[in-house]
Formats: sequence, C-alpha cells, structure tokens
Amino acid sequence: MSNNYKLTVQREATVRVLLENEANHMSAEEIFLRVKQKHPEIGLATVYRTLELLTDLHIVEKMNFGDRVARFDLRNDDHEHMHHHLICSVCGKMKEIKEDWLLELEKRLEREYGFLVKDHRLEFTGTYLTCPKNCKRVNKAAS
Repeated sequence: MSNNYKLTVQREATVRVLLENEANHMSAEEIFLRVKQKHPEIGLATVYRTLELLTDLHIVEKMNFGDRVARFDLRNDDHEHMHHHLICSVCGKMKEIKEDWLLELEKRLEREYGFLVKDHRLEFTGTYLTCPKNCKRVNKAAS
C-alpha cells in the first residue's frame, strides 16, 4: 500500500479479488461475495471502505457504465491513462480498448488551451451487431 497505509488482511483480500477478476469490472457487492468465500469474517462495510481507500490512493478506478452501479477496476501502470470501454446498451456486454486514441487530442489541448490532461475516461455506448438481444429487438421492429 502507499501513503503509509498498512496492507491489512481485508485490503489484501479485496485487492486479490480484483486481481483475480481483472476483466470483470465488479461491483462492491460482487467483490464482497468473492472476498467472503475465503474470509467469511470480512463484512460488506469493510469492503466498501477498502474500495473507497483504494480509489483515493488511485489503486483502483471507480466507474459507472450507466446502470447506476459503481464498478471497480485496477489501475494499470503500463498505461498513462485508464483504458476505454465499449458498452452494449441492450445486453450490457462490455469490451475494453487498451489503446489510447486521445493522445493527440491531449497534446492539442495543452498547445491551444494551456490545459494539461492528467487522466481521461472514454466510454462508447451502443449496440453490438452480434448482440442476441439486439437481434430480437430488430426482428420485432421489422415485423
């Protein structure tokens, strides 16, 4: 941990769940259920406090994909910024984009406006052409 915070059993268990499920973007409740499997003594409030601390320390990123559920994702030191997401508004499927397509825009913002971007997040909401629920909706509309 950083900023002189100790790595407690509760914090380690929470981080371990995030590491083991990195691609899942889990909610606090989902993280709690996984933590509880190995550490039944750890409560939901403890997991919430741990996630807030990890967010404050920039170890995890708190995100919302429009479904009113806060989700948590480990920050990656390999990238200067967070990755981006494609989110299907019909079925909820999500795909990560690891490439940073906004670097040129950031340089332009600094050059033209004197604004230095520290971080950004980009989410595309739409529908996958392969979304089974989208196909049902399209077929109903065509009928």
